[in-house]
Amino acid sequence: MTTTSPARTAASYIWALSPLYTLGYAAPLTLGFGAARRRSIGLWAATFLYLVLVTAMLMTADSENGSSADTVFVITWIPSWLGGTLHALAIRHRVFGLATRPDSLERAEQKTRHRRDLRARAAALARDDPQTALEMGIGRPDLPRTFDDGGIVDINHAPASAIMTVPGITREQAEQIVRLRQDVHAFTSAEEVSAMADLPPHLTPTLAEHTVYLT
Repeated sequence: MTTTSPARTAASYIWALSPLYTLGYAAPLTLGFGAARRRSIGLWAATFLYLVLVTAMLMTADSENGSSADTVFVITWIPSWLGGTLHALAIRHRVFGLATRPDSLERAEQKTRHRRDLRARAAALARDDPQTALEMGIGRPDLPRTFDDGGIVDINHAPASAIMTVPGITREQAEQIVRLRQDVHAFTSAEEVSAMADLPPHLTPTLAEHTVYLT
């Protein structure tokens, strides 16, 4: 795993916070440094914008309180000061090439177990109350929904693109299942799908865990 040295991390924060502790005046230099490192046209455009703001700040810095020039100073100072700081913090990882920390093995395991539990609950609902499951869109990742069913797929209603999300199922196999479904009208089990679509035997347990058969 790629690691990032503490010195580089510290330098990235010093750079990103420079608009903050210079009251916004360093914003063009800060973003210009990032633009040069990333060779980004978008960051060069942002650098020019901050340069315009800071120029306006310098021209109105000594204006009287309450004057129109003072108003210009305030409305250019805040974007340079706070906007420049937030902008630099947002691109800090990209500018300094900092490694992002991946999920730990424990967290990855927890996510996998959680998804498996969701599929089991969705399958139980499909078995015990198929009409409710059908109305909810259980097993239909192709439809807009507000819940997570763990990625389970309703073989009898989902399109081939959704059936392809079952681990191990290829596009050709998913399209074959859809064609067969038109002939039989509805499958009843993973074993039936595997037999009729002539799927490799090792896919049957996976199909059983990741699919439901609503009618």
